[in-house]
Amino acid sequence: MLELLTVTCASLLAGFVDAIVGGGGLILVPALFGAFPAAAPATLFGTNKGAAVWGTAWAGLQYARRVQLPWQALGPAAVAALAGAGVGAWTVTQLPSDLLRRALPLVLLGLLVYTLARKDLGREHAPRFHGRAEALRAALIGAGIGFYDGFFGPGTGSFFVFLLVRWLGYDFLHASACAKLLNTATNLSALGLFAWAGHVWWQVALVMAVANVAGSLLGTRLALRHGAGFVRGAFIAVVALLILKTGSDAFLR
Repeated sequence: MLELLTVTCASLLAGFVDAIVGGGGLILVPALFGAFPAAAPATLFGTNKGAAVWGTAWAGLQYARRVQLPWQALGPAAVAALAGAGVGAWTVTQLPSDLLRRALPLVLLGLLVYTLARKDLGREHAPRFHGRAEALRAALIGAGIGFYDGFFGPGTGSFFVFLLVRWLGYDFLHASACAKLLNTATNLSALGLFAWAGHVWWQVALVMAVANVAGSLLGTRLALRHGAGFVRGAFIAVVALLILKTGSDAFLR
C-alpha cells in the first residue's frame, strides 16, 4: 500500500510538470523503480505509459479548448509521430542505445544554451509556415521525435517544444499545447506495444492515471494563466534537470 501511495503522489506531480512543458517522466519513472525494485524494467515503463498517457491527453484537450491550434498541421504530425514511435520501439530491439545515451546530455546542453542565448525565442507566436508547408514540417518533427521516443525517450516533450518553437515559429505556450497532442500519439504507440507484451500493471496504472490527470489539470491552468514567458522558464528548468539526470545515467553508472 505504501508503494502505491508513493507512486500515486509521484504521478500527481509528474502530471503537473508534464502539462506545463513535458518532463514528467523525470519524476514518475524513478519513483516506479524506487517503489518496485524487483519488477521487470519493461513492466515499469509500460505502467508509466499506462498512467502518463491519460494526463498528457487531458492536458492536450484543455489546451485545445483555450489555444487556437493548427489542426491541419497537427493531424499529419500526430500520425507521423505514432508511426515513428512504433518504428523506434522496434529498432531498439535490434540496436543498442548506448551511443545515444551518452550523446543525449550534450544535445540537451546545446539546446539549453541556445534557448538562454536567444532571450526572445518563443515569446511571441509568429508561425513561419502555413498550409502544406507547415503540415510537412510538423510531420517531419512528429516522425523524428516519435522515433526517438520509441527508441529511447527521455526529454521527448522538450524536444517537441523546442523544434516547434525554433523551426515553426510558435511561442512556448502554443508549442507546449501541440507537443501534448503529439506526445499523446507517441505514448499510445508505446503503450500498445507494452500492453501487447503483457508489460502493464493495469491496477496500478489506473490509480496513477487519476492522479496524473489531476496534476495535469492544475499544470495546464497555471500555464494558460501565465502564458508563454512562464512556460519558457519551466522549459529551461526541465531541460536543466534532464541534463543532470541523463548525464548521471550516461557517465556515472
